[in-house]
Amino acid sequence: MLSLPAEFLERMKLQLGAEYGDFLQSYDSPAQRAVRVNTLKISVENFKKITPFALSPTPWEQSGFFVEGEGLGKTVLHAAGAYYVQEPSAMAAVPPLEITEGERVLDLCSAPGGKGTQIAQYMQGKGVLVLNEPVPSRRDILAQNVERLGIKNAAITCAEPAFLAGIFENYFDKILVDAPCSGEGMFKKEPNAIPEWSLSNVEMCAARQRQILEAADKMLCGGGRLVYSTCTFSAQEDEEQIDNFLKAHPGYKLLDMRKLLPHKIRGEGHFYAVLQKTDGPRADGFHKLTPSVPKKCDLRAYREWESATLKTASNNLILDGDALFGFADGAEDLISAFPRQDRWRIKQLLFLGRLDSKSPFTPGHALATRLTPKEANSVEVDEKTALSYLRGLTFGCPEELKGWYLATYAGLPLGWCKAVNGVAKNHLPKGLRI
Repeated sequence: MLSLPAEFLERMKLQLGAEYGDFLQSYDSPAQRAVRVNTLKISVENFKKITPFALSPTPWEQSGFFVEGEGLGKTVLHAAGAYYVQEPSAMAAVPPLEITEGERVLDLCSAPGGKGTQIAQYMQGKGVLVLNEPVPSRRDILAQNVERLGIKNAAITCAEPAFLAGIFENYFDKILVDAPCSGEGMFKKEPNAIPEWSLSNVEMCAARQRQILEAADKMLCGGGRLVYSTCTFSAQEDEEQIDNFLKAHPGYKLLDMRKLLPHKIRGEGHFYAVLQKTDGPRADGFHKLTPSVPKKCDLRAYREWESATLKTASNNLILDGDALFGFADGAEDLISAFPRQDRWRIKQLLFLGRLDSKSPFTPGHALATRLTPKEANSVEVDEKTALSYLRGLTFGCPEELKGWYLATYAGLPLGWCKAVNGVAKNHLPKGLRI
């Protein structure tokens, strides 16, 4: 069994009473593993037909499945964004948000992106999704997952919650606060978390969680729903945190609160509480810190490439430097919420590629991951060729193919290739090759 902190065990014994023995015994079994099918790209039914893994459904998420085996993150289907590897009980916090298409949704502490990409599946590309991660290195991991899963309507921000609260006052219909916590539910999955645990760290996490909840309150509109979740068992970070919040904010009511413990469920454990804001306005927009001034740009190179390669046209476009972005309806003004000197705070909306006046348009990988064969010229490859492509190699293609094509496997996008004289040249970014 894992060597767990004595103070943690003592607290859990007091907290669980007669259940303590069963809780302790749960650490003798291996960590549970699961995947969530990315329904933005493939249906659950079609995924079952092509997956190499044996699947059994999770009770919390209709697209989530328990799996066994190694190499979950090293398959062609994973690279193509067909699924996300996620701790099974972590999937339980998103369905209670009851998200509907077209809403404004915020995931306030989003990296690495499990719950944020799960939210995106419910939104189906409609509405405004803001995924925030204050730590730049973790924000980049979040961006990679958003890109791989082909999410079209997300803005990734890198800011402290209090900063965002000054911009998005009463703006969001739904907010998820998957709060930074002492991580007690991660001990089995990530043993390195054990030596970092301490009672003082629990205190520090609880204080930070209070600040994050205060910011979330300012951004949630009247009638909006907030889900607070952690992967820890500490009452101080869970039930007591919610109790204190409700006492300080009488304009909320508690709809549900659950603690999923590892000796009672098939998973490593999670906590969530569902809150409804009973009063307050819903803002028409957000506070822009700098005027939105459309930049005039010559889009001829892009339009020529678009006409030759894509089967649909992009209408919402903005150029920032040489980077061309597209936007889901309703999200085009998000970049104007941040002054130019603070643009590092917003990682991406829908990055299309780069416009250089001295060369043709170069499409970005993020655009490839968001397309289907119905939306772009594409060339379908078998699994052997797909693995070769993911290693950065070229592959043969029909002589008549010329220009940019989407390389696909099982109808799922892998990335761009450029067909020249019967050879498809590989344009998968080097950092993504295996």
